[in-house]
Amino acid sequence: MKLITKFLCGLFIAVTLSAVPHARADLPFIILASTSSTQNSGLFDYILPIFEETSGIHVRVLAVGTGQALRLARNGDADVLFVHHEPSEEQFVADGFGVQRHNVMYNEFLLVGPEKDPAGIADLTNAVAAMMRIAKVGAPFVSRGDDSGTHKRELALWRLAGLDATENDPSWYREAGSGMGATLNTAAAMAAYTLVDSGTWLNFNNRQGLATLLRGDPGLFNRYGVILVDKERHPHVKSEHGQRFIEWLISPIGQNAIGAFTINGKRAFTPNAPGG
Repeated sequence: MKLITKFLCGLFIAVTLSAVPHARADLPFIILASTSSTQNSGLFDYILPIFEETSGIHVRVLAVGTGQALRLARNGDADVLFVHHEPSEEQFVADGFGVQRHNVMYNEFLLVGPEKDPAGIADLTNAVAAMMRIAKVGAPFVSRGDDSGTHKRELALWRLAGLDATENDPSWYREAGSGMGATLNTAAAMAAYTLVDSGTWLNFNNRQGLATLLRGDPGLFNRYGVILVDKERHPHVKSEHGQRFIEWLISPIGQNAIGAFTINGKRAFTPNAPGG
């Protein structure tokens, strides 16, 4: 099983990297393991060309769920990690796989669902109370179920509500096992609730009656961090190029680029690097 898993992981990396357009084969490059929300929102399409133009360093992105991105970085299959689950990021550094975590930006998670709102959560301001109400009435809920940062936050909300939504396989709870876009499509088709990051939601056009029903709870705050993979653990890591990317990302220039990125006129991420 381990050999099969290792083969599939290697195949995934090879296929993903082969799909990334290269500016020139002779350009220096780094591999960035990141969450799908940074890609799905369009952020990377906006900021990476700016960095590449000024640095001459190409960034090849592996856009997966946060859990998968962390595993890739732990295996040495990336030079830089850029994800959104702070406890896992801090553990990554504590375990000696990363050099230092830096705040980069934040947005928020949203609870979205059918406009008719059968669970009646739109009048609430607390996400945990909303999850309890969804479970109480057995309203359909679609989980990413993929160990992503969004999935981790959803599970944390269920725990705070004193619930395990996966226990006894309730008929109202579905695990998509896929990225945010596919999960939203499933929720739209089922008229179900789901948790989504605001950047992906702004860029999602197939809403089919889904609406934002709860936002603004401090418990839905969504912080992103960037970490250089430690060369002491993986000697092949391109630490010089990776550190240059991180320094650009948290610099005033990089932070201004993040802040300038909008979707339909709305800012998708708020930069928050100290001094950035």
